Amino acid sequence: METQRCDIQGITETCFAAQNFFTKIADFDAEEDKYMAISVNYRGDVKAKEANATVQWLKTNKKVTFVEWCPTGFKVGLNDEPPAVLEDDDVAPSKRNIVMIGNNTAISRVFSERISKKYDLMYSQRAFVHWYVGEGMEEGEFAEAREDLGFLEKDYLDVLSEQATDEADDESD
Repeated sequence: METQRCDIQGITETCFAAQNFFTKIADFDAEEDKYMAISVNYRGDVKAKEANATVQWLKTNKKVTFVEWCPTGFKVGLNDEPPAVLEDDDVAPSKRNIVMIGNNTAISRVFSERISKKYDLMYSQRAFVHWYVGEGMEEGEFAEAREDLGFLEKDYLDVLSEQATDEADDESD
């Protein structure tokens, strides 16, 4: 069994590991997949100076990379109260913890490879449509929802292509 580092830098690095993301992205690359914004919220025995130093360490060691047009990217929240310990809980008590909410361009692959394909497959079979229509939804709203999902995919791809265009321009200068 492997023991985890419980210092600020250790828990933060663990938080930014792709296998700990809520949405599984198999081919996540910390340098290629860019963040547009990140909120890290620490709870417990964490000092502002330590948290800010850890954020700088993440940026310096390329654990996270941001799109060019996002100068700061991080919002750090601190809460002095230690994490709650519940009776009969499987989670071990700790002095501190972290949660990260990030907007990353890698999510576009989830939209295109998972959600859109599954939506198209289910809608082509008319799966569950009768339930929604029975509750008052109109048929046209399904097409509108799929179109909105397509626009969202395109927005993320535009961010990636802008980034690639800017990098190519920098190299030619």
